[in-house]
Amino acid sequence: MRTFNLNKQRGQVFVVLAVSMVLLAGAAGLAIDSGLGYLIRGKLNAAVDAAAVAGARAAAQGDTRAEQQANGVRAARHFFAANYPAGYLGSVATLDAPDVAFDSPRPGVITVNVSARARVPVTLMGVMGFDVLDIAASAESIRKDVDLAFVVDTSGSVNPVAAHVRQHSAAFIDRFSASTDRLSLIHFSFGAEVDVPIRTGPLRGFDKRQMAREVGAYQFSGLTNSAEGFWHGRDQLNRVGPRDRSSMRVIVFFSDGTPNSFASRFAFRNPAECDRPGVIGTGDGMAAGRPTGLGNHTSQNTPAAGACNKGGGISAALSPRGMPAWYNAHDPADREFPIVASGPRPVTNDTSTPQATWMNVNRASKNLVEAMAAKARAEGIHVFTIGLGPLLKIVNAPDSMPDDTGENLLKCMANSEDAPQRCKRASAGHPVGVYCHAATAADLEPCFATLAAEVLRITK
Repeated sequence: MRTFNLNKQRGQVFVVLAVSMVLLAGAAGLAIDSGLGYLIRGKLNAAVDAAAVAGARAAAQGDTRAEQQANGVRAARHFFAANYPAGYLGSVATLDAPDVAFDSPRPGVITVNVSARARVPVTLMGVMGFDVLDIAASAESIRKDVDLAFVVDTSGSVNPVAAHVRQHSAAFIDRFSASTDRLSLIHFSFGAEVDVPIRTGPLRGFDKRQMAREVGAYQFSGLTNSAEGFWHGRDQLNRVGPRDRSSMRVIVFFSDGTPNSFASRFAFRNPAECDRPGVIGTGDGMAAGRPTGLGNHTSQNTPAAGACNKGGGISAALSPRGMPAWYNAHDPADREFPIVASGPRPVTNDTSTPQATWMNVNRASKNLVEAMAAKARAEGIHVFTIGLGPLLKIVNAPDSMPDDTGENLLKCMANSEDAPQRCKRASAGHPVGVYCHAATAADLEPCFATLAAEVLRITK
């Protein structure tokens, strides 16, 4: 006869139950602690990402590599701490020393690597022999090098907000690396001047203090010869040979008005020997008047010498013999940008009356800067524009296209997403830039900050 051993059976049941409870606790602990670890890992990843991007941006600040490296490390630490609160979900996080490397992986590039780890005590997973969860995260940001021409409108209409333009222009310049970026500074009104030429060859960097001094000394007077300022911006960038160019080439163009002047080589009826390059302008307004000229195209707002200066009201007797066929202010043989053309605004050779001259000069002033911007974009140059003030939103010349505002012209120059369709059709394949409108002087700071952020794209 077989006897059932109750005590032995109970012991086996208890062992099975105990093992089962351990397994269930371990499974529950794995689910709970894994979920906790997932949340911590997400927070840690976000924190190192933010730290790497901030470090790459800040590494552009400073006059020396040592200052830039210190700024990059400081920003990385600050942003990590701001994005990973102390004791988050009971964890303890440790940030490794951020690494800021210059000229890596090639000259002009700044690479920032950030890594961190977090430890958190486990809950029910302790029954499986685990004490803590170790979580690690890392991020790399690359701050590309930039070749940039900064073109600033210093015409007379900007004078009421001169202090704001000086201040925010200097702050914009300060966002770039004095050792890894190349910058050129140009200002224009009736004529244009290159204040700081771009460095050419393998040399990089720029003199940030010199640029700040130049901007601080800007005076505002004269008409708006946008084409002359832009011509120098493109010319400066193209002085850097293809082998030495940065991965990002940019013209940042600031203006408060619609172009109304341009430079070329003019021949006059009286005296006939006055055949020289210079600037002729119209001013703004809805009525065609008498043009002004000639001005000196190599300085901000000075008249041409001698009999070639016709003053502020050129009569029919003193007007040019005709509109020049080409923009040739810098070389009489230039045939790159036509002046007499069918569009986008028709320009004829007619200078028979002051009003006819005025109309053709005003239209050519706008056509030229749009054509120069299109050529720059076709060469891979990004064009970013800032417009200041309410006058940019109105048509300010007689017999104009319905949408021929200064703002739309700046959008066309940039090939922005909201540019008029007539410009978008002609810009297929060109880099897309950004236009920012500063309605008042107080809006200049966010506009310049927006454009700087677009230029200084950080890749991860």
